[in-house]
Amino acid sequence: MSTDEKRISVLKVISDLQKNGGAPPEGVAEVDLDPALALLREWQVDRLKHTYADFLADTRYQSACAFFMSDIYAARDFSRRDREFEHLHTLLSRFLPEASLRVLHDAIRLNQLTCDLDNRLLRVLVDEMGMQERLTPEMYAEAYRRCDNYAERMRQIEMLVAIVKEVGNAARLPLVGRSLRLARVPALRLGWGEVYDFLDRGYQAFRPMKDVGRLALVLDEREKRLLSQIYSDRTES
Repeated sequence: MSTDEKRISVLKVISDLQKNGGAPPEGVAEVDLDPALALLREWQVDRLKHTYADFLADTRYQSACAFFMSDIYAARDFSRRDREFEHLHTLLSRFLPEASLRVLHDAIRLNQLTCDLDNRLLRVLVDEMGMQERLTPEMYAEAYRRCDNYAERMRQIEMLVAIVKEVGNAARLPLVGRSLRLARVPALRLGWGEVYDFLDRGYQAFRPMKDVGRLALVLDEREKRLLSQIYSDRTES
């Protein structure tokens, strides 16, 4: 497709989406997180920093690991971004290859599963265990066991590992970078700037990684080992 043809395509996407209600939902302003949820997410980030300290110190993996801690598990309200995800899929389907769309679709599914699991964990911590201003490894492990969803947590790990591989491989494809640049203008014009920035930061964060397989393998091993430790009443990490 020539440059002129791409420009015409972009303008057509904007026009079509505006005519068919393609704008993101209104009134999804960022709000302060529930204090208990903020405490849980801060604890999870601290745990990840400890578990993957070696990767955070490695310039080949540093940006990718930091991205997860700042844009996935951070103690921030991501409700607007998460609502924009599925809407933006319509736009990106005009530009991105099928493999990249699969990554976005899988990321949406993983995000939904993670939110469901963490909300259930939070309810146990607060309603059953009386968590207020402090969360310990022992409390966290006990809440995990009370949730009794080992199979779902295993599925969460396996989905995460698969997405890390997919994103790492996609980030090395020149077509993905060009497609994201092409989607930038219509995404911003339609008010999807937050989720577009998230996707672009993720792409830039994974680009320096040469061996995504090593990170995926270690991620799979460590997270499954920790899960087994929790269900074996061993909380060391």
